[in-house]
Amino acid sequence: MERQRSQDSFPELVKDEDLVGIEDNRRLLTEWLYSDELDNKVMTVSGMGGLGKTTLVTNIFEREKINFPAHAWVVVSQTYTVVALLRKLLRKVGYKGSIDEMDVHDLKAEIKRTLKDKKCLIVLDDVWDQEAYFQMHDAFQSNQPSRVIITTRKNHVASLASSICRLDLQPLSDTHAFDLFCRRAFYSNKDHECPEELVKIATSIVDRCQGLPLAIISIGSLLSSRSRTFYVWDQIYKQLRSELSKNNHVRAILNMSYHDLSGELRNCFLYCSLFPEDYQIPRESLVRLWIAEGFVMHKENNAPEAVAEGNLMELIHRNMLQVEETDELGRVSTCMMHDIVRDLALSVAKEEKFGSANDVITMIQIDKNIRRLSSYEWKDSTALKLKLPCLRTLLSLRVISSSPDMLSSILSESSYLTVLELQDSEITKVPESIGHLFNLCYIGLRRTKIKSLPDSIGKLSNLLTLDIKQTKIEKLPRGITKIKKLRHLLADRYVDEKHSKFRYFEGVQSPKDLSNMKELQTLETMEASKDLAEQLKKLIQLRSVWIDNITNADCGNIFAALSNMKLLSSLLLSARDENEQLCFDAFKPQSTELHRLIIRGQWANGTLDYPIFRSHGKHLKYLALSWCRLGEDPLGMLASHLPNLTYLRLNNMHSAKTLVLDSEASPRLKTLVLKNMLDVDQIKITDGALPCIEGLYIASLPRLDKVPQGIESLSSLKKLSLTNLHEDFKTQWNKNGMHQKMLYVADVRV
Repeated sequence: MERQRSQDSFPELVKDEDLVGIEDNRRLLTEWLYSDELDNKVMTVSGMGGLGKTTLVTNIFEREKINFPAHAWVVVSQTYTVVALLRKLLRKVGYKGSIDEMDVHDLKAEIKRTLKDKKCLIVLDDVWDQEAYFQMHDAFQSNQPSRVIITTRKNHVASLASSICRLDLQPLSDTHAFDLFCRRAFYSNKDHECPEELVKIATSIVDRCQGLPLAIISIGSLLSSRSRTFYVWDQIYKQLRSELSKNNHVRAILNMSYHDLSGELRNCFLYCSLFPEDYQIPRESLVRLWIAEGFVMHKENNAPEAVAEGNLMELIHRNMLQVEETDELGRVSTCMMHDIVRDLALSVAKEEKFGSANDVITMIQIDKNIRRLSSYEWKDSTALKLKLPCLRTLLSLRVISSSPDMLSSILSESSYLTVLELQDSEITKVPESIGHLFNLCYIGLRRTKIKSLPDSIGKLSNLLTLDIKQTKIEKLPRGITKIKKLRHLLADRYVDEKHSKFRYFEGVQSPKDLSNMKELQTLETMEASKDLAEQLKKLIQLRSVWIDNITNADCGNIFAALSNMKLLSSLLLSARDENEQLCFDAFKPQSTELHRLIIRGQWANGTLDYPIFRSHGKHLKYLALSWCRLGEDPLGMLASHLPNLTYLRLNNMHSAKTLVLDSEASPRLKTLVLKNMLDVDQIKITDGALPCIEGLYIASLPRLDKVPQGIESLSSLKKLSLTNLHEDFKTQWNKNGMHQKMLYVADVRV
């Protein structure tokens, strides 16, 4: 495969008529070029391959180079030598003499002499590491009027420019994407107009490209020479994945990014393609899957989870994965793979026999020696026909099956299975034979209809993750504590809606000898028991602990045990019911890592006068409270104790009729959720309040009949949801013209 892009390959592909949707970015970059206020003369244009970075900069370079007596365009790419780059630069800025015998020192000296007192524009295109710039920049650094534009796929290269001179390209909007497609597909039509009978299928094709200019141009060029009938275009659409994955230009984009990865990162990248299209991949699940697969190498004293998170961030910095949501610490919460990148990655995965993602129709056509198989909405009628003796990974979301034989069939034929992920499936039973899968490291049964696990689970000595959240399992099998390597135990079950409004889930019974599982990092969710505190004292690796069904009598011992956990970072504490009072006097966390706290239940003294808030409050970033009674002004009380909160959720709280958010309240808060606040009929937001707020969610406040005063002053707001409020609220909203006032908010739901 070709690994280095030739100098003119991409500019050659894009013609002037293909310059769609670049006006704002072109204007911004041009302003930077001529700004006298910029201290840093370097500006960067970054983004995933195929977004049109080179196209944009080429257009600006050709327009503006006349205003720079010296100008040069230098393609760096993945493989380069400093000598070659300097020679190319020296030639481009007008040097006519012999340079073959010059070394790096001589070349830099000659460049400085040539550029002396000249206004210079230099483009370094397709830069993959910072060293390329650092090894060259002193040759033109002293020339004050010079400007340097760098294009790159990597965020760490983009950081060569100051924050005000970085342009991160985004996919085209739907309108611009369709316009670009029509310019290529209907280049001979007047105004490039799409025939009416093709609008629907053309829109589907463009949507599939998700705003990626290179893919849009490539498929538009292909269709420009095809018969303009719905049938022909529909056939192309059905084969779009194949057409794009074999397109030379589109394929070259992935090849460069893919081949720049280490072997470890290649595995991690290809693995992401196994998830369905547009699937938001949770960081924690992905990290655990990578570890189970053996993709994560130990680095010094870092835990595998930390190394895996580093791998995830590296793929994001290389713009090979996209961040969808972040959490209270600014970490990635969920990420996605662009559909076109996923298609190409799947093509590579198939070629390298890494794995395959199949729909129901193509299941029976798969290679029987496949090692990793992903299937969405897999039907048992198909599954029963499969015999996959080499299978290591089964990632099958939403298995549509009620047959107990489906899973047995797979397990009996796939003795090397390492990962079994059946989230959201309709399966009702796990066969006893699962205990024979010695290599199994990951079991995912979240949101299935499983009611119990077989005792044979205890034989899985290599199991690292067991996820049975939101199932019907009430009790763990006796042998669970024999699994000494288990790191993540995630278990809870839904509560019947008629049973209680207090909780949405209940914990499972804590197994005896829980303390034998010394490697546990995640323990969610256990019911409080008489000996739980003693068991917890011995689990010193725990990071996340969720405990349910706590009584007032349990508080002292359990909270004292939790206080001594030096690695604790996430904690949920749920009382037995809404009338049970919890006393937090014994809770004095030693861990400065504890940043997430979720409490459900009444507090014994009804105030924040506890050590967790007095001495530890500055460490908390995420706080969710339900059924607590904190007096008249919970927001004011919390603001004075928890200055660094970025997420706050209040649910079923009694408070004053008027809630006031002032300029002193929660200066770092990004998300605020107010739900089931039955007393509140008015919310006031003063000037300067919530300067960092991005999401505001207000729901089920039946007395709130007025628009929150000052809400339009929240300039950083991105998402606003106002639901299940007083019947007069919407009238007031419309009367005040709030939709027009909130146009700057990306997502408004009323």
